[in-house]
Amino acid sequence: MDHPVLHGRLVRLEPLDHCHADGLAVAADECRESYDWTWVPTAATVDDYITEQLARDGLTPYAQICRRTGRAVGVTAYWDPRGTPLAAIDVGFTWLGASAQRSGINLEAKYLLFKNAFERWGAQRVGLSTDARNARSRSAIAGVGARFEGVLRNWSRSWAPGEEGRLRDSALFSVVVEEWPECRAYLEHRLSETR
Repeated sequence: MDHPVLHGRLVRLEPLDHCHADGLAVAADECRESYDWTWVPTAATVDDYITEQLARDGLTPYAQICRRTGRAVGVTAYWDPRGTPLAAIDVGFTWLGASAQRSGINLEAKYLLFKNAFERWGAQRVGLSTDARNARSRSAIAGVGARFEGVLRNWSRSWAPGEEGRLRDSALFSVVVEEWPECRAYLEHRLSETR
């Protein structure tokens, strides 16, 4: 699979690189109140974070570039591709600096990732998951048109501070290929209302 730059009106998704470190350090240094359940580097650890993200097997991270400022404001990723040719892939490992939250950037980033997976790669399913306790993330995932599938107990690594080495309950969501046309129309409508 190739991993092209994905262009939107609000955000440009570029394959993550160390050239994004300065912008990500600024974003990571903003208010961190929304990161209770999410792996987000500190400004001082951004370079190590990028190195680790790039080394993770099955993870293809993207820097989220705010089109208005030209600055990296967060990260998102494809991960866990399944099937040859590609049948399913997950989207996750997402975070945004506080100033980019609720700006439409996350909404458009998901739209671009979904569109690329379904229309370019021919995926049959795009999955998303979050810590089951993360009400904010669950609401955001539902807000991009993904359907809730359930909670898997002790399913994956916890990213919550102080829970190193523990497993979390994961809330799973998905969009399947039959739902993509309706989901696409829904996202395009929401994005048309975003300034």
